Amino acid sequence: MRIFSRLLLGGLLLTGPAARACDICGCFMGITPYDNQSGAALMHRYRIFNGYRALGQRPQFRPAGARVAFPSALNSDNGYGHDHQGDATDFEAFRVLELRGKYFLSRRVELNAFVPYVLNTSQINGRQLNVAGLGDVTVFGGFHLIRAIETAGVQSRLIVGGGVKLPTGDYRRQNPAGRRYALLNQAGTGTTDGFVYANYIGSYRALGLSVNSSYRLSGENQLRNSLAPATATFGSLFYRVALGPNWQLYPSAQFFYEKTDGEMLDGELTGEHAMNNALLGPGLDLYYKNMSLTTSLQLPVYTATTDHPASAGRLVVALGYSFKQTKYLLHPKS
Repeated sequence: MRIFSRLLLGGLLLTGPAARACDICGCFMGITPYDNQSGAALMHRYRIFNGYRALGQRPQFRPAGARVAFPSALNSDNGYGHDHQGDATDFEAFRVLELRGKYFLSRRVELNAFVPYVLNTSQINGRQLNVAGLGDVTVFGGFHLIRAIETAGVQSRLIVGGGVKLPTGDYRRQNPAGRRYALLNQAGTGTTDGFVYANYIGSYRALGLSVNSSYRLSGENQLRNSLAPATATFGSLFYRVALGPNWQLYPSAQFFYEKTDGEMLDGELTGEHAMNNALLGPGLDLYYKNMSLTTSLQLPVYTATTDHPASAGRLVVALGYSFKQTKYLLHPKS
């Protein structure tokens, strides 16, 4: 049975400021024609911040020194200091190579787990810091509250759920002088965060719409460092093109919005990495039997002015595999 569906993540966002604030918001594994099928995906996410809006600088998706796939070095520091002074060459690139898994316990209950490997770069005043390592693992569940998928023409699904981000990544890395790097320059946060989300998917024949909204609350780590609450909304308008019995193509227009007041220390906002921005761009998913290739690119359409580099874009590429599931752990005879 084919239904247009977004396999979502749940409550935090992209990588670095983006992945912790918003890519559990932009949480997905792609549009899929498979209903209630478990599977796995390997996803690469790239999020870039560049250009100071208050100084009239235009953001660049790939500023000089910023590599999309991998940093120039996995772990290095050539004199980096977190001190924004308006240098047009400043950028913050957050990359994640992530293994994602989904398993259906029943027709309406799903479990998800994301295991990220972080590859981040921050360049300020010509000095660069590269950080690589295991990030914070996320686990969450979803319940398919509405499952109207067995009707001709119009189909709809509403999924609600929640989960937790675990403090598995290192958050105590220091420079050669023994000074700890800023929270979002770490591989992990050291905090246990909870989130809730809702995802609605509706389709009429070949045309479909998916909207996913999430809300995250962060705990404090042992240093009393944390992130402020964050909200994020991801929307996709997509169309199915059948290319034969085994091939399907899904072009889409995708929108992403995130908002957070940024970092906190001792329960007070520090003013670091506050975000209020929106992105828009194309996506293209290709399916061959049970294998999938997911791609999307979003560029800024709105960015609130802060004293940090502005949101300059987001890129996602993923390979996935889904397997046909006829039995479920909670209902083995179904």
